[in-house]
Amino acid sequence: MKLERTLVILKPDAVARRLAGRIISRIEDKGLRIAAMRLADVDAGTARRHYEEHEAKPFFGQLTAFITSGPVVLMAVEGVDAVAVARKLVGATLGRAAEPGSVRGDFGMSQAFNLIHASDSAASAERELSLYFKPCDYVRDAAGAEWRWTYEFTGDKPN
Repeated sequence: MKLERTLVILKPDAVARRLAGRIISRIEDKGLRIAAMRLADVDAGTARRHYEEHEAKPFFGQLTAFITSGPVVLMAVEGVDAVAVARKLVGATLGRAAEPGSVRGDFGMSQAFNLIHASDSAASAERELSLYFKPCDYVRDAAGAEWRWTYEFTGDKPN
């Protein structure tokens, strides 16, 4: 098991539908820790950099238009295997096909309006986090006392 940090974005539809608090609660209830968070507007340049791997795909314009269409909640989320755990919490892209219990499975019906983003790998997380957060934006490191009640420890390592 590895302590990781990942990016989670509550997209404009989640913010507009006033689901942010409920979704954030799910993330924290699972045992992940929010190390940085803010409400923001994503500008077009940042949106293009965020979705650069999709630039040649026909839906690229739709992706960037959607993420820039309203405020988002940006979060740096930490925990053991945080990338995989966050992705499982998010659920499949098509909301009506996503597993019940996942964010998209419980709150989504659409593929385009899919409520939430979570980085798909540790490398993506590192790149994406750097688009939205500076080192000074993070609060306390992941070895804080709150982990004591989430993970068992062997020496100084969570398991």
